[in-house]
Amino acid sequence: MSHRADILMITYRSAGYLHLSLPRLLETLGERDRVWLWHNGDDEATLEALRPFRSDPRVHRYHHSRENVRLREPTNWLWQESTARFVSKVDDDCRVAPGWLDTFTAAHDANPELGVVGSWRHPDSDYLPELAQRKTVTLAGGHRLMRNLWVQGSGYLMPRALAVQHGGIREGEAFTSFCIRLAQAGALNGFYYPFVPEDHMDDPRSPHTLIRTDADLRDRMPLSAAANGVETVADWTAQLERSARVLQAASLDPRAYVGWRRKVSSARKRVARLAGRPAKW
Repeated sequence: MSHRADILMITYRSAGYLHLSLPRLLETLGERDRVWLWHNGDDEATLEALRPFRSDPRVHRYHHSRENVRLREPTNWLWQESTARFVSKVDDDCRVAPGWLDTFTAAHDANPELGVVGSWRHPDSDYLPELAQRKTVTLAGGHRLMRNLWVQGSGYLMPRALAVQHGGIREGEAFTSFCIRLAQAGALNGFYYPFVPEDHMDDPRSPHTLIRTDADLRDRMPLSAAANGVETVADWTAQLERSARVLQAASLDPRAYVGWRRKVSSARKRVARLAGRPAKW
């Protein structure tokens, strides 16, 4: 029997969230879906939290990297070694919604042009209908998509054939850039609509968050927060709000994210960080 989806979870210093994120992911699997686990680093609390799941029959592979190799190597590991029709990643600080895999699979089945279909990790207050509705389209089978050239790297579903065809994530390339590369080649990416929610627990607005104070933020410091010079919970919340706006307002023209336009945007972010200001997405 062929497998439907292989889903990667990369863990790193996440013992405080794993008891919520990993059981929820396992609960959403169908009988033809599997989870692959990759642990970065030697945090004992996280390793202990993972231990009961390593023998779970729904967990297909487990890999422990003593070094924190971040995201690219584990993601390509899954994409290269999986034999499933679809691939995905769910972050260790995220809780997916029940039924997400069935919903996204049905959309892909009805619309072969789909590339990366994503969950939505922002609260209802971040939804801006005057922006989002201009990018929302109805597809075959009654499925709807808020189009965007990229989605976040958690709670998505993508045909594995696309990862094989386009060679995985390149050295120095982020998942966002990989998605844009797929869109340049003709794939239709975006967020399923009505949004399929994903609880991003490192968002201070999540009911399950462990980031309540500036000290909590410094201790946990999400990658995108660190990359944008964020120092306070207020800054981090504002960045997440801006991120939601960008997703709903961003151009659907792939040319806007390559060449000189991309260089200008990167330069603006570098200047903001050097000036001690959070870089606006």
